[in-house]
Amino acid sequence: MSAAQGTALESAGSPRRRGDKQRHAIVAAVRQLLQEKPFAELSVSTISERAGVARSGFYFYFDSKYAVLAQILGEVAQELEELTGDFAPRGAGETPAEFARRMVGSAAAVYAHNDPVMSACNSARSTDAEIREILDRYNEAVIDQIVPIVQAEIAGGTADPITTDVRGLVRMLSAATALTLSGESLFLGPRRNLDDAVQVLENLWLHALWGGQASG
Repeated sequence: MSAAQGTALESAGSPRRRGDKQRHAIVAAVRQLLQEKPFAELSVSTISERAGVARSGFYFYFDSKYAVLAQILGEVAQELEELTGDFAPRGAGETPAEFARRMVGSAAAVYAHNDPVMSACNSARSTDAEIREILDRYNEAVIDQIVPIVQAEIAGGTADPITTDVRGLVRMLSAATALTLSGESLFLGPRRNLDDAVQVLENLWLHALWGGQASG
């Protein structure tokens, strides 16, 4: 490759690198701002100012602030998949209790790392249709991965769920987990003891899915 060709490639790559940098700055700005105020109070101008990007530049990378939130939730989903082994089925040497602990514990770690992003999202879901839709898509993706694992165990005679509606059960358990881990006081109680709540969640998943075989 000639020096001229190298220079041309470097120049061609510069806008891409600058774009990646600006996109990252916008995402980082939203994460920072969510530590200071609710998502509903964030404006594109505020985000752009914090990111050091022109308002017109913001719209070059994202259609709206909700698109930024969608990217953040995508990163959260990837982090959760990595921590859970991509929702790996229960191994031969892993008891149901250990499986429940792995799933809930991994989710708790992800929520803790992404707080207050997930807390803000769950708090806003009842008043903001777009946030609710994003979260619902995220939750459905999680459910889509867990349900086949449970169904495979049922077929193998190693699971005994409390209902034949496995998808409905997993959805209910996932919702309780999400709201608890996001700090919802209805689930945490006045003492707001997350460690105790996580133990309850583990037992809830364990007994709801494995029933009489929960200790196996």
